[in-house]
Amino acid sequence: MRRSTNQRRATWYRMPLRGGTDRGAVQIEFVLSILIVLFVMFAMWELIMVVHTMNVLSDAAKEGVRYAVVHGSRNINCSGPAPPPECTDSDPTGTRVAAVVLDYAKYSLHDISAITVLVTYPDLCSIPPCRVRVTVSYDFVPYTALNFRPTLHGAAEGRIVF
Repeated sequence: MRRSTNQRRATWYRMPLRGGTDRGAVQIEFVLSILIVLFVMFAMWELIMVVHTMNVLSDAAKEGVRYAVVHGSRNINCSGPAPPPECTDSDPTGTRVAAVVLDYAKYSLHDISAITVLVTYPDLCSIPPCRVRVTVSYDFVPYTALNFRPTLHGAAEGRIVF
């Protein structure tokens, strides 16, 4: 009995290769592919958390400046050899502003005890129209074991109006 051309072609494709078979190649490709996908997913997660933390720190600094602008002379920096007379009811180290900043920064989903808040008055006064500057720093601790620990900074500055 004579075979047709299609049957001969089908027989040729079923012949085993000389170098061996491809058994297990799919599993190896899957493992390599899933490792790359997981690495990219976790790296993206960390990047998203860095951006989120940066936004929260910047917003916390803005909130601190807003508080300092509204409360004006009660947040005066009284350090120095001759503190001004309005230091009796003031916040000599900016602890009220720092408390507002830390209260806002707790939404960053990180340890707020590691956040550093620096309140400065560039014009060396805290009455209108002087300026106030709030700087927030945080050593970012990654959620995964990726080997990077950036120090994130957020700052805001405003002019006292009250």
